[in-house]
Amino acid sequence: MPKPRRIAPSILAADFARLGSQVSEVVDAGARVIHVDIMDGHFVPPLSMGPQVLSALVELGLPGVEYDVHLMVERPERIVADFANAGASNITVHAEATPHVNYAVQQIREHGCTAGVAVCPSTPLDVYRELEVDLALCMTVNPGWGGQRFIAASPSKIERLRALLPDGAELEVDGGIDTSTAGLAADAGATLLVAGSALFGAPDPGQAYRDIAAAAGV
Repeated sequence: MPKPRRIAPSILAADFARLGSQVSEVVDAGARVIHVDIMDGHFVPPLSMGPQVLSALVELGLPGVEYDVHLMVERPERIVADFANAGASNITVHAEATPHVNYAVQQIREHGCTAGVAVCPSTPLDVYRELEVDLALCMTVNPGWGGQRFIAASPSKIERLRALLPDGAELEVDGGIDTSTAGLAADAGATLLVAGSALFGAPDPGQAYRDIAAAAGV
């Protein structure tokens, strides 16, 4: 069955002094997937956070919430267990970050999580012909920095990726999602839309969540 559309708030854009309360706010507004961006300073220049932050969120005990971990790190298979043990629901690795993508996918599933594979904007989609994934993540900005503009050619790439995937696979987009782009991505076939700066950068993240969800037809 096709996946329903959902919005995944990205905590990378949250106020970490109020992380628990901000996540609770968007969950109260309807969010059921929280996106956790992990960056190592190598695959992408910035550093972000480790599994301890994920563990702290899981310990909040928010009902019905899934944690979607996006590993923007070199050789991600080395740390899959750390994030699975911290409470990840899904773990996504980048096709460009390891020569052993299939092995990384196997590692994720062996640790009890669904497995995703991400591609950067310039990466061809052929990798998905060689893999069976639960989730495909199409970056709609260059990975590593929040607040970038949605790449205008992204809807075409999302449509081509949707055609490669079975109906039951999640198609996630990450980058530049706001009320003006959420509908474009959803209409192209995205089912899970990551929103960061447009959501947590707003005066009222809960209302921003509802506005983006409405724009995506959630």
